[in-house]
Amino acid sequence: YIGSFFLITYDALAVNFAGALLLAHSMVIAAYMVHECAHNTIFKSNKANARLGGLLNWITGACYGDYEDIRHKHFRHHMDRADVVAFDYRPRFAAHPRFMKLLAALEWFYIPAVEIVMHLLVLIVPFILPSRRHRRKRVLTVMTIRLVIFSALVWYAPQVALFYPLAYLVFITVMRFMDTHQHTYELLETLEQERGKEVEQFDRDFEQRNTFSNVFSLRHPWLNLLVLNFGYHNAHHIRPIEPWYRLPALHHEVFGDDCAQVLPIAHLFRAYHRFRVPRMLNADAADSGVAERRGEGFIGVDGVSFLTAH
Repeated sequence: YIGSFFLITYDALAVNFAGALLLAHSMVIAAYMVHECAHNTIFKSNKANARLGGLLNWITGACYGDYEDIRHKHFRHHMDRADVVAFDYRPRFAAHPRFMKLLAALEWFYIPAVEIVMHLLVLIVPFILPSRRHRRKRVLTVMTIRLVIFSALVWYAPQVALFYPLAYLVFITVMRFMDTHQHTYELLETLEQERGKEVEQFDRDFEQRNTFSNVFSLRHPWLNLLVLNFGYHNAHHIRPIEPWYRLPALHHEVFGDDCAQVLPIAHLFRAYHRFRVPRMLNADAADSGVAERRGEGFIGVDGVSFLTAH
């Protein structure tokens, strides 16, 4: 991570591009390490995991929100077997056609506009939801610190104003690609409420039927290390406390060499490209035959990143 900043501040364009890719990859690994911390798989101590998770959030840019809020949202995702949010952005965005046209144009050009807005909402929600008012001071403090650091870097090397945002866009795109096709879960606006009876219908069988593994390769498992084995998602949902480096073995132990829930990555790349605009307001129905179609025609869902705790 630190080395990538040396590269993007270096006076050579090719080195700057290499630095941006390295920075994006550092953010991806940091994000999935936050995920590991949320499951307490790094240290035996919950406090140690929380400290590391909070530190890594500064690398991912998710530090405007509180680590415990991120952990709570992800905990509800596993417990409720649903995509649990504070509010569903889809009807709210759809009510503003001009805004939607702008987002659609950006998405058509592969700019992850919806995800960017969802991350920006982390800064805005504390000034809208009464239950998040106590986060206002944190948002303003973190914003000031990051703006000062960013301004200093741009003053030292003006190209940082281009290559840091570029790295962040690559990071957000990778994270969204991994999230988009991992579930056909119900979307519930219950994050600000206690866990209710509406989730009792979602049992372990439902969870596995509507969870999908988007590994880059089963034949060459080292490729999956690019995203810290996050693609072994069915194995992760079977045993959430299993650390990232054991997920390939757990997947093989449970599913062997033939798992219907593993979707061919080529199909998912094709679907990600084809449905990049329709996906903006989509929410796939549960038990919609995704595994039977091997992921063909799988639109997927936006706005479900574990880094946005709303």
